[in-house]
Amino acid sequence: MSDFLGTLVVLLLLITALYILVNQDWRWAIAALGLQYVWAFLLLLMAWPAELAVVKLVTGWIAASVLGLTRLNLPQQAAASGNVPSGRVFRLLAAGLVILMVLGAAPRLADWSRAFGIYQAWGGLLLLGMGLLQLALRSGFFRTALGLLTLFSGFEILYAAVEGSTLVIGLLTAVNLGIALVSAYLLTAPTLEAEE
Repeated sequence: MSDFLGTLVVLLLLITALYILVNQDWRWAIAALGLQYVWAFLLLLMAWPAELAVVKLVTGWIAASVLGLTRLNLPQQAAASGNVPSGRVFRLLAAGLVILMVLGAAPRLADWSRAFGIYQAWGGLLLLGMGLLQLALRSGFFRTALGLLTLFSGFEILYAAVEGSTLVIGLLTAVNLGIALVSAYLLTAPTLEAEE
């Protein structure tokens, strides 16, 4: 992957992760998650064959679709998720700290490991950090699911260079879909109890 293309993919990953972290509208957050899986797919192509990297892309889109359709079918009052009163500025400042840590840690990680390139290190660590921020600073099952999927996507980018086994890829796919399905159930559970 050329330097320009690698840098562009990492920047686009950063934009989508920041958008998921800061944005309030769930529809745009789902769209950003779908785009995030496209950029993660491009980084996975550096380590996996195209056939296996497409599995990650399709799995991510299915997970985003499950969350989006579940959220769409919730009643308006049940769909409202609580928000930690920290504000967008605080989340952006915290994201800035994550970006600074990634800029410092990624080159050393890439030199130490030698299994993956600098763009994979940047992208993987960036998604790990942004996913952790999403889990820490946002509340509600929907935002938690977005944080878990973002965090797990970053883990997969880093782990792809270390292990390319088809069985491991299948297990990672099952975990992604499991996160989406359990989150969908937890989102709908209060409405199911109200109907009984």
